[in-house]
Amino acid sequence: MENNETSSINLLGDASAGTGNGGGCCGGGDCGCGHGAARTEAAAASSGIEAGESAEFLVTGMTCGHCVASVTEEVGAVAGVQAVDVELVVGGSSRVTVRSAGPIDESSVRVAIEEAGYQLA
Repeated sequence: MENNETSSINLLGDASAGTGNGGGCCGGGDCGCGHGAARTEAAAASSGIEAGESAEFLVTGMTCGHCVASVTEEVGAVAGVQAVDVELVVGGSSRVTVRSAGPIDESSVRVAIEEAGYQLA
């Protein structure tokens, strides 16, 4: 992976998410960490991300730092991705911001998010 930036983790939302609420791997439920989450079909293709621009994706099902690392790794491996920033929102839609060094097919980023085991909001 050629991503030299570190993803930030901003924990927002319910601090009790890991106390048996049934959500995510830390709460005992399914999540994208590979702890039982079902993979989804690839999202429909869209226009793309231009060089030097960024795009945001809202992602559901992320509950912990491992979830953030999984998405960061998968999206960071997409050709042209320069940086991935994840704002984790426990119990809601986390914001994944992707910055590009060159043109990127937006559907490739969507597929990478889904390959990590998460749903687009």
